Amino acid sequence: MIKGAQLPDTIAVFPLPGALLLPRARLPLHIFEPRYLQMVEDALKTPTRLIGMVQPNEVPGRAGNGLQTIGCAGRITQFSETEDGRYLITLGGISRFRVVREVEGFTPYRRCDVAWQGFDRDLGPEEKDTGFSRPVFLDLLERYFDARELSADWDTLKEAEDELLINSLSMMLDFEPEDKQALLEAPSLPTRRETLVTLIEYRLRGGGQREAMQ
Repeated sequence: MIKGAQLPDTIAVFPLPGALLLPRARLPLHIFEPRYLQMVEDALKTPTRLIGMVQPNEVPGRAGNGLQTIGCAGRITQFSETEDGRYLITLGGISRFRVVREVEGFTPYRRCDVAWQGFDRDLGPEEKDTGFSRPVFLDLLERYFDARELSADWDTLKEAEDELLINSLSMMLDFEPEDKQALLEAPSLPTRRETLVTLIEYRLRGGGQREAMQ
């Protein structure tokens, strides 16, 4: 486990639309672009092996670095290289961070100075959600999966710990990037669960049809 004092002031960032990483969760990634292959190789040489996942925030005509201000750093916990030079990696979520500024340099990938203050809970133990009514939530989720023609291992969902269930669904379900950002920025597990419920209910009422039709 990485301690707060070990977190670096500057990290490589991977702006990937719709890809959400949360503390204590795992995110598998397939790396094939040359600049991100270099990013992985450089990260593996560092003591922390950290890569920051952050949502792009490109708005035409607006100045800035085109990144959301809050992302989540993950440690490379597993990696393998294919015969043709691609990487298959898994990031274990460590802590959210706030982007301070982008660092100019000679790397082909982007790097940012970041601040970890305000996210101390991310480095602590697994969160609990004492107000969580699992039967009600699973009933809503089943209706959502039926509407989207998705399948699930319901026995596993019933038995999963609160944090694992809420965070895994937040990462896996097909929400818009701005919705993923709202889930990332939720200050606590109960708030994230409430945000997730709101997004699912919105979809069930017919919201989000644009991406469903693409």
